[in-house]
Amino acid sequence: VQLQASGGGLVQAGGSLRLSCEVSGNVFSVNFMAWYRQAPGKERELIADITRTGITRYSDSVKGRVTISRDNPKNTMSLQMNSLKPEDTAIYYCAADIWVNPVDTASSIYWGQGTQVTVSS
Repeated sequence: VQLQASGGGLVQAGGSLRLSCEVSGNVFSVNFMAWYRQAPGKERELIADITRTGITRYSDSVKGRVTISRDNPKNTMSLQMNSLKPEDTAIYYCAADIWVNPVDTASSIYWGQGTQVTVSS
């Protein structure tokens, strides 16, 4: 099982980016999915998550500027980011709680490799 994050890049303040995350491999169920970010010298921060049924939560730092969504049949997740600010500059990671095998007794958290977002002022 692998998570592949993509869509990062360099954008000017006020601009937009759309990040994507794809779960690959044979999985039984992808439960909650989430986006984290880590800026230089700071701890990794949860910024948005979404349940399998589409319930979303956002951190105060991004609320109103980002939208998280997912496509369950495709096991993908997106993060639409608008009105980007220089303080949004960070490496963005996707994570997912995945039940790989129906006979497993528990699910596990998997992480993507991260995608760099840089917002210039």
